[in-house]
Amino acid sequence: MRLLHTMLRVGNLQRSIDFYTEVLGMKLLRTSDNPEYQYTLAFLGFGSNPDHAELELTYNYGVESYEMGTAYGHIAISVPDAAAACAAVKARGGNVTREAGPVKGGKTVIAFVQDPDGYKVELIEREFDTPVTL
Repeated sequence: MRLLHTMLRVGNLQRSIDFYTEVLGMKLLRTSDNPEYQYTLAFLGFGSNPDHAELELTYNYGVESYEMGTAYGHIAISVPDAAAACAAVKARGGNVTREAGPVKGGKTVIAFVQDPDGYKVELIEREFDTPVTL
């Protein structure tokens, strides 16, 4: 089995595409407009399936916001330097809600940013073969 994508409902598709591409450095991979069923999809990521999981943004016509609820946590992205990633996010107008630092009770360095719809994105400092530069 393989994780293919995570779906988030968004209130303004272009605003969300701009955040994930311009602030977090993802690429817009493809879009699909479905007027008969009144929704548009946009798939983003650092690469495409099947080698990389994707983020699916769903815009339902006429819905500008959603209740966040208490069940949703966050999505996570690995970065080589969480502090540098936070600085890049801020420089691009993004909202850092937790600065880089060790996770409570551990040593892993993490940070959190928030997208325009209020979804949390965790930045986890890890070394990896192909770094993603924010």
